[in-house]
Amino acid sequence: MIHETIVTTAACDGRPHIAPMGARYEGEFVILSPFRPSTTLDNIVASRAAVLNFTTDVRVFAGCVTHCATDWPTVAATRVASIRLAESLAHAELELDELRDDNQRPVLRMKCVHRENHAPFAGFNRAQAAVIEGAVLVSRLFMLPADKVDREMAYLQIAIDKTAGDAERTAWDWLTSAIARHRASLDSAGGSSAELVSH
Repeated sequence: MIHETIVTTAACDGRPHIAPMGARYEGEFVILSPFRPSTTLDNIVASRAAVLNFTTDVRVFAGCVTHCATDWPTVAATRVASIRLAESLAHAELELDELRDDNQRPVLRMKCVHRENHAPFAGFNRAQAAVIEGAVLVSRLFMLPADKVDREMAYLQIAIDKTAGDAERTAWDWLTSAIARHRASLDSAGGSSAELVSH
């Protein structure tokens, strides 16, 4: 099972980095597998630390993948040399236990050394789930056929229309705008996503 989270890390000079990332659990360990090149990977190797942030503010997911908003407030982690989102519902602080190197996708085995809860979880929201699915689509625009993206976004739009609040609508607008920008860039380059990937 893969859980969609926000991973925060800090560079050696303290600069924060925020990235949506899937995480797997193996007992007390968290498994992260970032694709190279990866600022998250570089920061973890240097600091041996990271933080998993649990949030229902899906603007963070959408903002990161679309580059519409990346400067989310952070504070210092409690036990590890990293940072966390200031407004997360909860967070888990991780220390690097093992690095299984790979040219494309290294595996980071991280030990959870500290957890904190900050706010109650209000329940599941379909629009929030739709935004996360939309963010995954946007992160893969370079490899997915346009008609597949359109079909899936149209279906996800139903949940947005029925259950979204202001934050979800903002995040969704960022995603749809990113798709439009991607299509415009393809038009100016004279090719489709599939054609560009195949060359």
